[in-house]
Amino acid sequence: MNFVSKLKLILVSVFIITYSQYAQTDFDAQYDFAKSLYEQEQYFDAITELKRLFFFDKSEKYIYSGNMFIGECYKQGGKFSDAIHFVTFAQINAASEKEIYDAGIEIIRLNILRRTTSQALKLIDSLESNPEFESKKSELNYWRGWAYIFSDDWENAAIEFSLIDANHELKIFSEKVDEEQYSVGFAKTISYFIPGAGQFYTGEYLSGLISLGWNVLWGYLTIEAFINDRVFDGIIIGSLLWMRFYRGNFQNAEEFALQKNLEMSNKALNYLQYQYQGLKP
Repeated sequence: MNFVSKLKLILVSVFIITYSQYAQTDFDAQYDFAKSLYEQEQYFDAITELKRLFFFDKSEKYIYSGNMFIGECYKQGGKFSDAIHFVTFAQINAASEKEIYDAGIEIIRLNILRRTTSQALKLIDSLESNPEFESKKSELNYWRGWAYIFSDDWENAAIEFSLIDANHELKIFSEKVDEEQYSVGFAKTISYFIPGAGQFYTGEYLSGLISLGWNVLWGYLTIEAFINDRVFDGIIIGSLLWMRFYRGNFQNAEEFALQKNLEMSNKALNYLQYQYQGLKP
C-alpha cells in the first residue's frame, strides 16, 4: 500500500470516528429535546422527536428508554393501549432483568388505568411466578390491590393491601369504602318481600313510599276483584298493573344501589387521585 492509499485510509477512519461521535452527540441532544417537550406537556411532539431519533440512530442506544418514554407520553395523553404497545416493545428489547420487570410493572399500571383488570392480574401473576422477582412480592400485591380498586372490588383490594401491612393506609381506606357501599343483592331481595324496602335501604324514601303505595293499591284491587268473582278484572289488574309495579319495585331498588355505589366509588377514586400521596397507577 503506497503512501497516498495509507493517507486516504487514515482520513476516512478519522472522518468515520468523528462523524459517529458527532452523530451520537446529536442524538443525545435530540433525546434531551424530546424530554424538554414532555416537561412542557407537549407529549405528542415529544413522541414525534423520539420516533425521528429511532429512524436515524442505527446504534439502537435508545431502543429501551426511548420506547418507555413514548409509552409515558401516550399515557399522559390518555392513550393507554398505544402506551402498552411501546412499553411492550421496550420490554422485548430489555437488556436486564430489572428492565424487564420495570417495563412489566408499567404495562400492569396501564392495564389498571384502562380497567382491563383480568389482564393486569394475569400479568401480576406472571411476574410473581418468576423466581427472579421473588423479592417483589409486596410491590406486586400493591398493584394487585390497585387493580381491584379500579374494578370496584374494594373488599379484595383491602385483602391485598393487608398482605403488605395490616395497617396499610390503602387497606384501611378500602375497608371503609367497602363497608359504606350498599349490598345490591340485599336491596333487591328485600324488595321481593316488602315493596319499597330496597329503596328505603338505599335512602330513597320518597321512591320507596311511592312504590309501596302503588303495590298496595293494585294488590288490593286485584284481590278485591277475585273476591267479588270479577276474575277477568283481577287477571287484567294483576298482570298489567300490579305485576308491572311489583317488578319495577325491585328493579329500581337494584338500580339505586348500583348508582349509589358508583357515586361512592367515584368519590373514593377522586380522593385517591388528588389526596393520596403514595404511588398511583
